[in-house]
Amino acid sequence: MLNKIYRLNEIDRLLLAIKKNCQPTVLVGGCFDIIHIGHIKFLRAVKKNKSCLIIILENDAKVKKLKGAGRPFFTQLERAEVLASLLTVDYILLLGDMSKNHDYEKLVIELSPNFIGATESDPLFKIKKVLADRVGAELIMVPKIDMQSTTRIAKLLELD
Repeated sequence: MLNKIYRLNEIDRLLLAIKKNCQPTVLVGGCFDIIHIGHIKFLRAVKKNKSCLIIILENDAKVKKLKGAGRPFFTQLERAEVLASLLTVDYILLLGDMSKNHDYEKLVIELSPNFIGATESDPLFKIKKVLADRVGAELIMVPKIDMQSTTRIAKLLELD
């Protein structure tokens, strides 16, 4: 089986694998803490008719900063393993400390995807649009699945 999970210091190997195995590429990023139907539908929608789906996966410290104390529920590697089990997902890049927009910009330029996926309600839409334009990628907007979020599920389970 093809190795799907790469660390940031293995980006050269990832780029070689992408070049060898799949084009065009679509890039998405996120926390993916508790995988739910909204995630699955989003990943299917952005991959539709594309050869290769790459996920850049936030580290545990960033998830905690974005989502609050008690998060993530699963470590970055555990989240990556769950994502890697999905047929839709081709590669996962484990992010390190990406504290500035410039860090993400540099990474996206290096990955140079053909497409960048986002939901309509993505708070980083403007930044993703600028990055897509900068690398000559098309931005794929997917409608948000109502009532589906890890935070909502955590509250229902009284985990949050």
